[in-house]
Order: sequence, then C-alpha cells, then structure tokens
Amino acid sequence: MQPSPRAGRAGDVLAVVDQSGPTVSFHDAADDRYLGALDVLAEPHELCFDPVRRLLWCTVTYRSGYYHANSGRRTELIAIDPDTREVAEIVDLAPEHAPHGLALDAARGRLYVTVEGSTDRSGGVVVIDTATRRPVGRIDTGAPGAHWIAIDAAGRTGYVANKEAPFVSAVDLERGVLTGKVAVPGSEGVAVSADGAYAFVAAPYSGSFAATGDASVPGIRVVDTRTASVVDVLVTDDRIMPVHLTSTGLLLVGEVRADHDPADGSVRMAPGRLVVFDTGTRERLGAFEVGHCPLTITSSPDGRLAYVACYASSTVHVVDLASMRDVTRLAIGGPGASGAHGLAYLPRTG
Repeated sequence: MQPSPRAGRAGDVLAVVDQSGPTVSFHDAADDRYLGALDVLAEPHELCFDPVRRLLWCTVTYRSGYYHANSGRRTELIAIDPDTREVAEIVDLAPEHAPHGLALDAARGRLYVTVEGSTDRSGGVVVIDTATRRPVGRIDTGAPGAHWIAIDAAGRTGYVANKEAPFVSAVDLERGVLTGKVAVPGSEGVAVSADGAYAFVAAPYSGSFAATGDASVPGIRVVDTRTASVVDVLVTDDRIMPVHLTSTGLLLVGEVRADHDPADGSVRMAPGRLVVFDTGTRERLGAFEVGHCPLTITSSPDGRLAYVACYASSTVHVVDLASMRDVTRLAIGGPGASGAHGLAYLPRTG
C-alpha cells in the first residue's frame, strides 16, 4: 500500500497570493488548515522562497488591473519573514517597474526579477543580492514584456518569456548580457530541465482567455539549450500559461480553456486543466480538470503533490501526481472572489 501523499509534511507550509485580497495566506501542507494571512501592497503576483535566508519574496506588479490593462505599474518587491508572517522589508526597484517573475540561485545568493520595459529601455532582469536585499545589476532582454523567468541549476543561464515578442531571451547570468533569442511565437511560462539541456516554453502568448487570432499550435516548445532552437512541440488541446518541473522530472502545465458558443459567438471561461508530461520520453501521462484560469503551478519537494493556483475561481487544487487524483481544493479569499496567483512551498525548519 502506497503511503499517503501527505505523509511526512507536518510543519510544512503552502503560501498563496490572493492578488485581489491583497494578501499572502499560509496553509498547513499536512492538513490544509488556514494559518493566517498577511496584508500586502496591491497587486501581489508571484512568490519565491529562499531557504538559505528563510525569506519569502513577493512581486507586486500593478496598482490595479492586468498586463496591458492597468492603472499604473508598481516598483516594489516585498521580503516576507514566513515564520513571523510579517513584512521584513519593501525593496523599491525604481526606476524599474512591473516586477513579475522570480527565480532564485540560493547557492550564489542571487534573486532574479523580471521587469517590464519602458520608452527608453527594454524589459529586463534585475539582479538582487539576497544578503543585502539590494539590486546589483540589470540584464536587458531585448523585448518590452519580460514576464516569467527560469534559470539552470548551475546558475549560468536564464530564459525569459516575452509575451508578444517572437522569441525567448537567453541571458548569461555570470556576464549579465543577452546572448540569444530563441524563436517562439510569443511565450508564457518557462522551465529548465535539471541538467540544463532543455528549456520548456509555453506558447503562443495567450492574450485573453478567449484569444483566437494566433494560428500557432498551442503547447510546449522544447528548446535545445546548446543550439538555442526549438527541437520538439508537446501539443496541448488549449493554450498554456503556467509551466513547472517537479524534482522527479515531470512537466506540469496549465491549460486556459474557453467555451465558444457557435450560435451567438459568445465566449465564456471554462474549467482549466493540469496536463502532465514525462520530460524524458516527452509522453503525455495524464490530465486533470482544475479551476478557471490556472496561473501558477508548484510542487512539493518530493514531487508527489502538485499545487495549481487558478485565478478566476480563486482556488488552489492539490493533486496527487501518482494517482492523478484531487487531494483537496483550497478556497482563496471570500465567496465569489478571484485572485489566486503566486505559490510557494515552505519546508519546515530543522
């Protein structure tokens, strides 16, 4: 008999962004108990946990609204003490603005934060020293809409998704320069294999959930990092936004789905789907229906549980990846709320 996927998780915590809250809430990973929430600046987006400094980083991107439809772009990055559940510091990145994606090189003490471009500069990656919590560099990405970022385990190369731009930016993290542009028809989530040989990119750019203009085949572009070229496409039924790699080599992707009524041409959002691929064989292993508009995916350190944050339904779905069964569903915010976004799994201390 297989042990419960919850076994051994006592003391572990799941942190969840409620973008519309605006809060970061904390939940017991063993039994889903709500542990409390921290009020933060509007609008929080993504989370990243630094186990060395034991800090939870949170980007705040817009004053209100969404990408290309907002009332102004914020400049702050929040450092949170997850044990006291208090704000440790608010780091102002100005003149950089709209921080979104986060990637951590804990061994080298570097946090990489994507920022949107402006009239006088392209989008980029701001480099934060995790000891001082201060910016120590910027890497241009050559595109305005720098969004998600993933780095290789060696901490040498980063890959930045660029929304509408027809390429993913490859950046040298040691030299701090843009080194390549991988041809992709607009990109969303991105992940890098443990050995650094491949990057997995969600494409094309999704736009709104009802987008129909781009005829590109939806799915995951598999990028050979040695040649900076697409060598395969893992086709999906619908467009993908979030992408995540587990410690066991599973590729988790979130489909954003819509129902189109041929009678009147109306479009409504449909439940999303978690799709699982084996990165070794590139075989599709299964799929599981989740809430509306999945935006972020993470997993437990042992790779047994997937966590899928769905913005429009404001739910987090906990999925047993061995059985592809729903373990539980967390409601984020009050009744009828929308806003579940960033996720981080925080292992217990000691």
